[in-house]
Amino acid sequence: MSALDDALTATRDAERRKAARALLKFPLLGATGRHRELFALVTKHQQPLREWFDAETGWRLITTGEAARLAKLTRDADPTFPAAEAGGAKQPFGRRRYVLACLALAVLERSDQQITLGRLAEQVVLAAADPALTSTGVVFTMERRDERSDMVAVVRLLLELGVLDRVVGDEQSFVSTTGDVLYDVRRRTMSLLLTSARGPSMLTEATDRCAALTYESPPATDELRNRRIRHRLTRTLLDEPVLYYAQLTEAESAYLTSQRTMICRRITEVTGLVAEVRAEGIAMVDPFDDLTDVRMPESGTEGHVTLLVAERLAALGAAVPVVELHAMVRELAGEYTRQRVWRSSAADPGAAEELVDTALGRLTALRLATWSPGAAEVTALPAIARYGVAAPTITESGKPR
Repeated sequence: MSALDDALTATRDAERRKAARALLKFPLLGATGRHRELFALVTKHQQPLREWFDAETGWRLITTGEAARLAKLTRDADPTFPAAEAGGAKQPFGRRRYVLACLALAVLERSDQQITLGRLAEQVVLAAADPALTSTGVVFTMERRDERSDMVAVVRLLLELGVLDRVVGDEQSFVSTTGDVLYDVRRRTMSLLLTSARGPSMLTEATDRCAALTYESPPATDELRNRRIRHRLTRTLLDEPVLYYAQLTEAESAYLTSQRTMICRRITEVTGLVAEVRAEGIAMVDPFDDLTDVRMPESGTEGHVTLLVAERLAALGAAVPVVELHAMVRELAGEYTRQRVWRSSAADPGAAEELVDTALGRLTALRLATWSPGAAEVTALPAIARYGVAAPTITESGKPR
């Protein structure tokens, strides 16, 4: 019986770990669609998962018959991981698409249980006519193909999230104005999208309403203060590629110094992530390599350029002019395109600038560098040292190390 008990315990722990990883990768899991098996697994282990996330992160796990939602909270918006259209080229969302998504959700909140894409677009155009919105320069008419493509990108994201369920039709017919699509609206799932420390109806502030949504009252006791610090550290280790000691407050640094082993062990037990501790900070490394939005190294032209840029930044350190990286990639493009290592278009005029921008965006998302689009310089962060190329060290035995 002991062997059987051990096997059952191992199976249960493995299932729970898979469910926790699913919630970290897909914070909103639908009961139907491609995530239905993961939803069933989360539902099966919801109680211990709910208790762990509440104790270690302060995030709520909400389960309904339609979906499971890990209600993450963050202090700052992260522009390095934008939403993307499900399927296709997965073009990242910009300002217009985010506005469209908000307008679409506002329309769906008041719609019938079923709605067509054409009707949804009409109501979005009406909502976008609000003077408060048009005064910002955002205008939608749905007369142009690119606007209809943006509308379809939003709808496909809502399909992926389980807010909409396609009944009949194809979105491409709406883009080409040759047809329409009918959807079921899942309001219970839609109600789980917004996660905030305070309900929107409780806000009275006239400015910075986004900050007010995520504002958490200061802890009143030492116990609550330590709990808040543990939540902040664990959230960062789960959500960020790297936790840098330099970014911590004095209180957070002192708490992490005394509790680092315990915090990392608890994360490893539940998620399978392994702590890599260095002088500058901690990274929770995923042995299975499926909990990251951006992989490195990665194959393809962009992946190779990103690795080469990382090596250059690791070698130079400090602030590096972006034009210097442009020149490096432009020089390498001729050789690598001839060798068919890079695609032929990498040698085209302006291609080097685009490739460097893509590489720097990836490195910024991975917290390996600090850079914003259009900036003249990029600053390497300590963790990029792992991509540095150094001369081998010769040991006493004469073998390189």
